[in-house]
Amino acid sequence: MVDPAEFHAAKQALRAALRQRRDVRSEDERADADARRTAAVLDFLGDVSGLTVASYLSVVPEPDTTEIVSALHAGGARVLLPVLTPHADGSRREAPTWAVYTGPAGMRSGLWGIPEPSSPPLGPHALADVDVIITSALAATASGQRLGVGGGWFDRVLAGAPASCVSMTLVSADELLETLPCEPWDLRVDVIATEAGVQRAT
Repeated sequence: MVDPAEFHAAKQALRAALRQRRDVRSEDERADADARRTAAVLDFLGDVSGLTVASYLSVVPEPDTTEIVSALHAGGARVLLPVLTPHADGSRREAPTWAVYTGPAGMRSGLWGIPEPSSPPLGPHALADVDVIITSALAATASGQRLGVGGGWFDRVLAGAPASCVSMTLVSADELLETLPCEPWDLRVDVIATEAGVQRAT
């Protein structure tokens, strides 16, 4: 039987190693990978007019979503972004709420300096009719397992998503691993996107 403390320590060590790998990538390497990944994602999604897409808004050195979000918005999709700002009483949110992206002018600096929409939060049923969810990850496998940053937010998001929703995660090609340490609540995604292309989980 795996010792829970050892398992957790191994998971944290892997997260640290993956973060370090991201940190040492050059700006040129990152920009090239981001451009190719973005093109692959947009090609995969095709005509997004009328779709509702929930996405995270990346910060360096995460795989870029800013161009994806802009293109989806311009293409007629209803784009939802997380609002992480604490509750009015200062307590931390257990899961992000969501708000509609209306363009760069409608953004503000949120928790940890992460940009978020200034439009009103939509409430607990914001993702009831979402078509696509783009999640963050530090690594993924071909079977759709993902290693998140450790907050568990996107696992809760995926757990509450409609069955018809397509879930996608963005990683670099060298972050597509054979195996990952996973726990029962670590939900799989349907699609993995890297700079090498987009693939459905097997």
